[in-house]
Amino acid sequence: MTAPILITGAGQRIGLAFARACLDRGQPIIVTYRTYRPAIDALQKAGAECLHADFATNKGIDDFIEALKSRTDTLRAIIHNASDWLPESKDSDPAEVMNAMMQVHVMTPYRINLACRSMLEQGDTATDIIHMTDYVVETGSAKHIAYAASKAALANLTLSFSRLLAPRVKVNAIAPSLILFNPGDSEAYREKTLKKSLMGIEPGAGVAVASLQFLLDNPYITGRTLPLDGGRHLA
Repeated sequence: MTAPILITGAGQRIGLAFARACLDRGQPIIVTYRTYRPAIDALQKAGAECLHADFATNKGIDDFIEALKSRTDTLRAIIHNASDWLPESKDSDPAEVMNAMMQVHVMTPYRINLACRSMLEQGDTATDIIHMTDYVVETGSAKHIAYAASKAALANLTLSFSRLLAPRVKVNAIAPSLILFNPGDSEAYREKTLKKSLMGIEPGAGVAVASLQFLLDNPYITGRTLPLDGGRHLA
């Protein structure tokens, strides 16, 4: 029986696109979601195991790990896609913003990786952990300082876990910039953002799906971050 891939934050955007791609090729998946969306019902009807998970607290992580282990003994891969994007503002408590960003982007993958190590090491072939980081790890962000710092910490977890888990588990990251606009984004914002990369396009979730599959299929890459930014670093 094929071991499932765990995808956190699969209710929308990249996580949802990759979940659908897995189901299309017959790959079993277990997905998490924090906020219910109709896409969750569609995934479940297509064969996905869908678990509600709130990673904002350590108890939420504990409850998720317990639920996961009650459903499977093995995993083919873990895709850490769950994310939040809180800005600093005059109305927010900086300590709360930093704690929230570190909780979802660092504490959650850190604890899940450790708790699920044996589930990834069951078979004879290499398995995978993939962290979704961000282009801002390289540049920082004046408006999302805590977010950028937490994604940088996640990038560092990629290095540490690749050392810890090799050669049984490959651990890599993908660092996207613009992949998909949000429905409410203005035309002015879209135009300004597109000019930030050499390619100048909104590529869509398919490029992230292809990048995830590339890392899963390649047996000789670990401890690396794959940039997915359309040449933004040169623009």
